Amino acid sequence: MEKPKINPNAPTLEKVLSVKHYTDRLFAFRTTRPPSFRFRSGEFVMIGLPGDNGKPILRAYSVASPAWDEELEFFSIKVENGPLTSRLQKIQPGDEILLGKKPTGTLVLDALLPGKRLYMFSTGTGFAPFASLVRDPETYEKFEEVIVTHTCREVAELNYSRDLIASLPDDPLIGEFVREKIKYFASTTREQSDNMGRITDLIETGALFEHLGLPPLNPDTDRVMICGSMEMINDTKALTEKAGLTEGSNAKPDTFVVEKAFVG
Repeated sequence: MEKPKINPNAPTLEKVLSVKHYTDRLFAFRTTRPPSFRFRSGEFVMIGLPGDNGKPILRAYSVASPAWDEELEFFSIKVENGPLTSRLQKIQPGDEILLGKKPTGTLVLDALLPGKRLYMFSTGTGFAPFASLVRDPETYEKFEEVIVTHTCREVAELNYSRDLIASLPDDPLIGEFVREKIKYFASTTREQSDNMGRITDLIETGALFEHLGLPPLNPDTDRVMICGSMEMINDTKALTEKAGLTEGSNAKPDTFVVEKAFVG
């Protein structure tokens, strides 16, 4: 009798270690990481759950934990009728999720030319790849300043990024770099907060750079990563190109990159 063929690329089953709900729209969770799973900080991977018909439901998710972490972290939206997130939001510690074996993506340091400042522009769960990159020592080895922006509709939706950034100075691996190099800017578009406005408007008017005490985008010194909704990506990309920056890729590094696979 012939042995059934094992697909070497089939997803692995990983155990959920912790789950934290931030709002009725956002949550984060951590899972086990297979020893063989290798990725670069900023990449995404397919994750999911078994489907009712035996076929897995998989979606692309940025890995929010850095490449050195022994566990994996993900930051997710909740979509009431979403094929995956309607079920994923109900996971508990001890449950299992499916993890793909082939991480990939363009929001990696390798896809950028050397520069002085690194800007990471994000909305919603688009902060996830930057949660990985701000915890990677290589980010601070390559750039003198790291500016992370996160824009959401409501204040509570910023808590994931706020908590993470606030914890970095105490991180034994990168704490000393972070204190000198990182700048964090959060804004809301619906609920009143200290900083109001879409990130595109804040870039276009110059309010962002004024607030940070930095000059406008300059291709000679600045590198940019963009992750968010498709509309946000397209609008921010247009402003970045208007400032003279050129889109790069893994094959041809340049002055800015966007995440093509991300939707959220």
